[in-house]
Amino acid sequence: MKRKDFLKGASLAGLGLAIPDGLSATAPSVPAGSSSCTLIPTETAGPFPLDLTENTTFFRQDIRETETGVPFTVRLKIIGTDNCEPMQNVRVNIWHCSKDGLYSGYSSNMNPAPAGSTFLRGYQFTDANGEVEFLTIFPGWYNGRIAHIHFQVYVSSSYSAISQLTFDIAQKNAIYLANPTLYTKGADPLTFSSDNIFSDGVEFQLATLSEDATTGGYTSYLEVSVQGSGVTGLGHIEKETAKVMEVGQNFPNPYQYQTTIPITLKQAAHLKVELWDLSGKKVAAVFDEKRAAGVHEISVVPNQLELPVGNYVYQVEAITDKGDTFRLPKMMTFR
Repeated sequence: MKRKDFLKGASLAGLGLAIPDGLSATAPSVPAGSSSCTLIPTETAGPFPLDLTENTTFFRQDIRETETGVPFTVRLKIIGTDNCEPMQNVRVNIWHCSKDGLYSGYSSNMNPAPAGSTFLRGYQFTDANGEVEFLTIFPGWYNGRIAHIHFQVYVSSSYSAISQLTFDIAQKNAIYLANPTLYTKGADPLTFSSDNIFSDGVEFQLATLSEDATTGGYTSYLEVSVQGSGVTGLGHIEKETAKVMEVGQNFPNPYQYQTTIPITLKQAAHLKVELWDLSGKKVAAVFDEKRAAGVHEISVVPNQLELPVGNYVYQVEAITDKGDTFRLPKMMTFR
């Protein structure tokens, strides 16, 4: 299967992001005053969102490309408001401006960046803890907007939450002032009240900001609550896929030696199971056979596939006798 086919399947299934093993266990605390179970405020996608699901470039954890700036790790935890529990296997998109305040993909007098550029955009899938991580640079600012990061939590083809996050003003400006050769515009002059997005408050959108000794940069963390309880959102695409197959979470998960992927076929189909790493590279073809309707359990033994420990996306593809193709991806963690 080509990489673009996996990405197309991921967008159709409406699933999302992930974090490498070991990085999510010690996430910083939630900003004071915020609640992990209050619906995230809806914000505009901004003038330069692009559709991340339609481009094969964007399934990746490291979104920097050649952009320079202070190393920055963005961590988000997705919570369902129905039961205040983590939501796994949802897709999370993020995008933000460069250190100079420019967005990739658009070229205009206000945003003189190459029209075909793709820097500082990407998506991942949430892991078993509902968490996702991106490697990027600390964003700059531009006239009219305080420093911020856009994100979208794609729960299903019928529902996604779009919002923005920002940072403590003093901490953020300290980064700019400590790195004048990178952030040549200096401190961000705006306040929350003078920003047209955050002027109504930032209680649930203020991410933590702390130094990261590993990268020499900074790390931020935010809990984001969206509608749902687990991946319960169903749109037309999910309903059509459910007529053909159901794909369960692998068990055990996380696992050390072997895990099993449960699949229920509602009709006979050619079944494929493939693994992808967080950079969007296919790393293993696990299963490729015609199977009858019924319950099937597909075993995965990473050592036999010569895979290192970490998080992987497994995609199940079913091609019916009529030639229709249905795909569902989920996250697994090999420890």
